[in-house]
Amino acid sequence: MPYSVGLHSAAAAFLSAGFATQFTIAVLAFLFIVTLISAFEKEGVDEPKHLPGFSFSHILPFFTRRYDFLNWGIQASGSNIYQFKLFRNTVIVVSGERARQAYFSAKNFDLTEGFKILSGAIPMVRGVTSDLQTKRVVTIHKRLGNIQRNVPLSSLFPYLLEDTRKCMDSWGQSGKFDPFDKVYELVFQLTIRCLSSTEIADSPELVARLKVLYDKLDNGTTPATVLLPWLPTPAMIKKLWATKEIYDIVTKAIRDREASGIVRDDTLQMLLDSSDEKLVVVGFIMGLITAGARATGSMASWVFTFLGGHQDWRSKATSEVESLLARYSNNAGDHLDSEAKKDPIPVSTRLGLIPLEAWESETPVLDAIIRETTRLAQPHTAMRRNLGPDTYIDGRIIPSGAYVIYPFSDVHLDPEIYPDPWRFDPSREQVKDIPFTYIGWGGGKWLLLAISREHVRSRYWQLIFVFLVCVAFSTRLASTLVFGCFATD
Repeated sequence: MPYSVGLHSAAAAFLSAGFATQFTIAVLAFLFIVTLISAFEKEGVDEPKHLPGFSFSHILPFFTRRYDFLNWGIQASGSNIYQFKLFRNTVIVVSGERARQAYFSAKNFDLTEGFKILSGAIPMVRGVTSDLQTKRVVTIHKRLGNIQRNVPLSSLFPYLLEDTRKCMDSWGQSGKFDPFDKVYELVFQLTIRCLSSTEIADSPELVARLKVLYDKLDNGTTPATVLLPWLPTPAMIKKLWATKEIYDIVTKAIRDREASGIVRDDTLQMLLDSSDEKLVVVGFIMGLITAGARATGSMASWVFTFLGGHQDWRSKATSEVESLLARYSNNAGDHLDSEAKKDPIPVSTRLGLIPLEAWESETPVLDAIIRETTRLAQPHTAMRRNLGPDTYIDGRIIPSGAYVIYPFSDVHLDPEIYPDPWRFDPSREQVKDIPFTYIGWGGGKWLLLAISREHVRSRYWQLIFVFLVCVAFSTRLASTLVFGCFATD
């Protein structure tokens, strides 16, 4: 019986191997069985179409080439609604006008659960940034609204401008740089200023360290760390250490503030004054830094890029900012003595005199450019989980527990809605007769909760600060604020 002998030898070799080898073989065997079972599952009458091929082959492209993979799925399945497996997790992709409206109107689709499994970039600490009680989630949403009201934002205004000036002074007066590097650093600094404590934001060393740690979380997000978080891969171990260090930095800032008795006008103070649980305070800061810095940093970098190639819109934006400065800061030096008036007033000071309300109501050009940049350069995917009951979208069943995703590109790059969709054109007219034709800030109930107007205002502000740099560059309007956005001689 050669087969018996072979199996006996294989079993003996397995038992004599070390734990690491045994564990690896067991995991691989488990994945093979799951993949094999998934391949032979039959498609129900109302079920979305299955993607062809083994489910295991879908995992890597979903995480590494998501835009291409989702578009391929539509072609391969021949349907605007299809499904595939991420191990035992059912993922359903929806597209098209009717599916989009149903998706963003569904009350049982949960963003938090969907993002946690399908993204995995937020530092996960049980009870702090994951597995939160409903009461804590509501508290975090409430505090997010509080810090984005006009009064707190207005008090942050001078500090954000000063952070911007310092950061851009370090860029030098000539040369070239990659906006997706330098601009992201600036936006990260502004995010720390908005969402953490003065002590952290005033420390270049701490901010730089936090950026390194959050980059580790982002770069360490692999299919294995998301789908098999219990598997001690090198990437998962690095993420755990980075999460611990972030947690230690935030908790130390809290302890130091409480021990000092100093009261400051910042987000940490607002959270402490509200007598929130420490877990809420820590979770608020740790989680929202990721959400704020990643998306806003990318968008701000694209603003630079688009303005670098569109002189007409840079000129229009310049005129708009010049008008604001003329209207609100021409008398900025009236209180100075004759000697002090000889020196030019820094543009950062003049910008600080423009009221918040003016930025929100008197900047249609800035708003249009930011909106168009968000439409064109944000290939994100809305992620939800159906918490139950079973739901139908466009005639296809979405079972309870399934993950449901909608690619923004389905609407933002639809030539029927946006003619010549890849062209940067902030003058496009908004489509108002069809729901959810623009979802740059979310849609449905998540526009009202997780991405409320206050949160939109925060992202707008960070983008506008970087946007002012581009405007200043084009006319030397702010020579004391910025040198060399793209390349100067």
